[in-house]
Amino acid sequence: MLRLAAIALILFTAAAAAQDRRPSHCIAIADAAPGIEYLHTASFESPPPEYSVRIIYLNHAMFFIQTEGGLNAVTDYAGYFDGSGFVPDVVTMNHAHTTHWTMYPDPGIKHVLKGWGETPDGAEHYLDLGEMLIRNVTTDIRGRFGGPEERNGNSIFIFEAAGLCVGHLGHLHHEPTDMQYASIGRLDVVMAAVDGGMTLPTETMVRIMKRLKSSVVIPMHWFGRGTLERFVQEMSDEFDVKWTGDSEFVVSLLTLPSRPTVLVLEPLTQPSFDE
Repeated sequence: MLRLAAIALILFTAAAAAQDRRPSHCIAIADAAPGIEYLHTASFESPPPEYSVRIIYLNHAMFFIQTEGGLNAVTDYAGYFDGSGFVPDVVTMNHAHTTHWTMYPDPGIKHVLKGWGETPDGAEHYLDLGEMLIRNVTTDIRGRFGGPEERNGNSIFIFEAAGLCVGHLGHLHHEPTDMQYASIGRLDVVMAAVDGGMTLPTETMVRIMKRLKSSVVIPMHWFGRGTLERFVQEMSDEFDVKWTGDSEFVVSLLTLPSRPTVLVLEPLTQPSFDE
């Protein structure tokens, strides 16, 4: 009887913990409304309007994502921001190249999420910060200089805020499996590397984008206009294309475009590296 009681207690505790874990809403289907809104604001401390998310393309694969309450995250953080002394609340990192991670993150950052783990099973993140839920889906990365492949060495990070699902594919080296696509779920906005070969060939990334069918696709990790323009051209048969000339935009569920759109943002600062 005591053993049965102990087992029942364990099962009850596990069920209660599962109920306490906020479910992802990215699996739901959301109807998109016409139009998309772009807003240039003065500083990183100025949060976006109500029910909106602010996204700034910093450079390379680094994006600044901010909620209306001022909670902010930086993707593929390489150890620097902009020299202003601003410290983000959360950073995510991937270690295919040192331009996507750092061994020495600012100690003031509250949450440092590595996209890889110490074991082949990789990293698992499900960080609920109230205004933002951050989770990851791991993928494999190629070894450098012909070395062995690293299982689960990259993470696709998904940021859920204001009813939106924003995905950053990181240094993606393989098309996701059906299971990985299912784990990613619906992405309203996705940042995709379009370098044409260091991550994935252009035709493969285009195929991934057309399967995800996100409302907004933001190209990143491009080297020169040639690879960027080739990606945009390959996408233009099914996606609208907007060249904003800006580094940032603000988006909400109500301002998602009615037709899937490639949104080309300019890096806020030009990176001094080429990986």
